[in-house]
Amino acid sequence: MTSLDSASASLDDARSFLADFPVVDGHNDLPWALREKAGYDIDRLDIAADQTGNLHTDIARLRAGGVGAQFWSVYVRTDLTGDAAVSATLEQIDCVEQLLARHPSALARALTAADMEKARTEGRIASLMGAEGGHSINNSLATLRALHTLGVRYMTLTHNDNIAWADSATDEPGVGGLSAFGREVVREMNRTGMLVDLSHVAATTMRAALDTSVAPVIFSHSSARAVCDHPRNIPDDVLERLSANGGVAMATFVPKFVLQAAVDWTAAADANMRKHGFHHLDTTPEAMKVHAAFEESTPRPVATVSTVADHLDHMREAAGVDHIGIGGDYDGTAFTPDGLDDVAGYPNLIAELLDRGWSRGDLAKLTWQNAVRVLAAAEDVARDVQSRRGPSVATLEQLDA
Repeated sequence: MTSLDSASASLDDARSFLADFPVVDGHNDLPWALREKAGYDIDRLDIAADQTGNLHTDIARLRAGGVGAQFWSVYVRTDLTGDAAVSATLEQIDCVEQLLARHPSALARALTAADMEKARTEGRIASLMGAEGGHSINNSLATLRALHTLGVRYMTLTHNDNIAWADSATDEPGVGGLSAFGREVVREMNRTGMLVDLSHVAATTMRAALDTSVAPVIFSHSSARAVCDHPRNIPDDVLERLSANGGVAMATFVPKFVLQAAVDWTAAADANMRKHGFHHLDTTPEAMKVHAAFEESTPRPVATVSTVADHLDHMREAAGVDHIGIGGDYDGTAFTPDGLDDVAGYPNLIAELLDRGWSRGDLAKLTWQNAVRVLAAAEDVARDVQSRRGPSVATLEQLDA
C-alpha cells in the first residue's frame, strides 16, 4: 500500500468513526460573523447554501466534518461595555434562535446532555450556546441567570481584556485572578448549571476558578502552553488539575495559538491592523484586504493538522484522555491550519490521530463523550446546590469594596 493509499484509508476510517462518535465542538463564532458580514440578515448569508469564501461554516460542511454538537459563541467585543454589552449578547442569542428556527431538520436546540444525545440519534446537530466574556453580564448575577434561562450553557470568564472581577490572559494583572465577586460568579454558575469556561483567562484566574468551582470546568478553545508558549494556552499544572476537577480542555486550531512561529508573525500582523485603523480581530472584507496585503509582503507561517495533533498528544499526556476535547474557533479567526480550513476538516484531524495510534475508545472520549459527560456533571452539581441554597443577590460593590 502506498502512503497515499494509507492516508485515504485513514480518512475513510475517520469518517466512519465520526458517524458513530461525532465532534462536539466547543466554540464557533458564526453568530458574530453573521453580525459583522450581514447585519444578522440570514437571507444574505444562508448556511443552507455553500458559504465557502464567506464563512468557515455552513450546514453541508458541518455534516461533512462529522460535527454532532456545536457550542455557538454568543460573543461580543470588549469595547462594548455595560448595558450595551448585554444588549449585544441578547442579539447574538437571537441570531442563534433564528438559525434554529430556520433549519430545524439540521439543527436541534440543546440545553442538556440528554438533549445532545437525543439530537445525535435524530441525526441533527445539537446546538448549544456559550457567552464569551464576563463583560456580557455587566457585573450582574441576575443577568447571568437570565442568560442561562435563555439557553446559554457556558460563560468564558473574560475575553481579551480584564473585567472588574477577573483577569484576562492578554491583559496586565488586575485583581490577581478572581476577586471575591468573581468567585461568587463561579459559585452562581455552579448553582445554575452553567459551565465555567477558562479559555482567554489568565493562569491565575484558571487556578482561582479551579479552587472555587465544585463543578467541572471547560476550556472551550485553548491549547497547550508547553507546546506553544502563548498566554491564551493552558499551563501543564492546570491541565494536570483537570482530572480531580473532572473538566475538559478543548484544543483550538487557531495558528497563532498552536504554532510558535505564528505567534510572532501575528504580533506583527496585529500591529499592522491597528496602524490601518482596524481592530485586530476584524474579519470584514476591508480588514481582510489589509491582512492579505501584509501576508503578501510577509508570508504567514502555516500550521497543519499535525501541529494541532501535537497539542492533543501533549494534552492527553498532561490531563488524561478523559479531559480533552476540540474547540476549533471557526469564524472567529482569520486564518486556519492547512487541512483544517473550515468545519469540514475534522476527519483530517481524526485520521492523523488514528495514524498516531489513538484508539477508537480514546477518540470517542475526545470527540463526543467527554463534553457530554461534563455538561451532565454540571447539571448534577446544579441540582445538588439548588437543593441547599437559592440565587445569590450579592453585588460587586458589596463583595469587592
